[in-house]
Amino acid sequence: MMRLSADWLTHPGTVAVFDALCDHNAWFVGGCVRNGLLGEPVDDIDITTDATPDIVLRLAEAAGLRAIPTGIDHGTITIVADNKPHEITTLRRDLETDGRHARVAFSTNVAEDAARRDFTINALYATREGNVLDPNREGLADLQARRVRFIGDPAKRIEEDYLRILRFFRFHAWYADPEGGIDADGLAACAAHADGLAQLAKERITTELMKLLAAPNPAPAVAAMEQSGVLTAILPGATSRLLTILTGIESDANPIRRLAALTDAPDLRLSKADTTQHAIYRAEMASTTSPGALGYRHGADKAHDIIFLRAALFEQPVDPKALDAAEFGAKAIFPVQAADLMPDLQGPALGQRLRDLEQRWIDSGFTLTKADLFA
Repeated sequence: MMRLSADWLTHPGTVAVFDALCDHNAWFVGGCVRNGLLGEPVDDIDITTDATPDIVLRLAEAAGLRAIPTGIDHGTITIVADNKPHEITTLRRDLETDGRHARVAFSTNVAEDAARRDFTINALYATREGNVLDPNREGLADLQARRVRFIGDPAKRIEEDYLRILRFFRFHAWYADPEGGIDADGLAACAAHADGLAQLAKERITTELMKLLAAPNPAPAVAAMEQSGVLTAILPGATSRLLTILTGIESDANPIRRLAALTDAPDLRLSKADTTQHAIYRAEMASTTSPGALGYRHGADKAHDIIFLRAALFEQPVDPKALDAAEFGAKAIFPVQAADLMPDLQGPALGQRLRDLEQRWIDSGFTLTKADLFA
């Protein structure tokens, strides 16, 4: 039997949760098991149990643990122990699905619970001691080979929840062998069901896409999305070519910069800050604004992003001198203040004069002094 070895298995809060559930069967499940076996970071601890939610609440209260009914209709309770959240979900089986939501019944059978999950590598379980269970008998082999495959019939899994189309590409970007290619059956099912993405809320699509674009190299997965028609279904007019070039030259992962490489008008539910940042990238990536001015106007980080986008757009290497100029511009301080022009100028005339002087100063490479500007 394969055994999982990870520090979080013995975290005091996690031990306390399992102690509270000691009269019931309970297992770690999903991402924490997958990532633990891969030796990758684990952010969320998910646990499944044959105890129903009301029992989980009662046991947590009896153990003095804070319990929050975060998804009680679907059997999920969050228990916070030693400042660490644990999502506890009762074993389930699907009764009815509509492509967005599922009506479930509680179960005591791990195999039933595993059969309703999305991908084989996400249907792995572990005891509190770390002994790994693979009810579908495919997850461990696929994880070792770095394959992302739907459980059973890909079409059926997708019809249960169309978000699984995007999750398929996201998990491929994060966990699949880059040299192994994408699962052909899964890709074909995603292509055949791409129209179903229209049923999903923009918030769900946005969250999933941003997670995908945060992967170390999302370009192959996004190219497969384009090939299958999925990319057009969620981002009409988007193309993957520029993203592929960008990921070959960039030095870090920035989902908004990568989104700017995909499309100029994302129909997504972005935050105001991300919407503004994307608009700046698209406006400046093909502009003639100097690197120094980019740094001065937008700060060094955004200026660097724009310089990388420009390099990708024109298929040229990133110029280190441009990055240095952006850094210099970001630190530059305009030597003239409004008070220097008052009371001779007021209102719109004052604002226009300030803008004119500032532009002269920027055009000089930030070298003109106040005396130079007033000479």
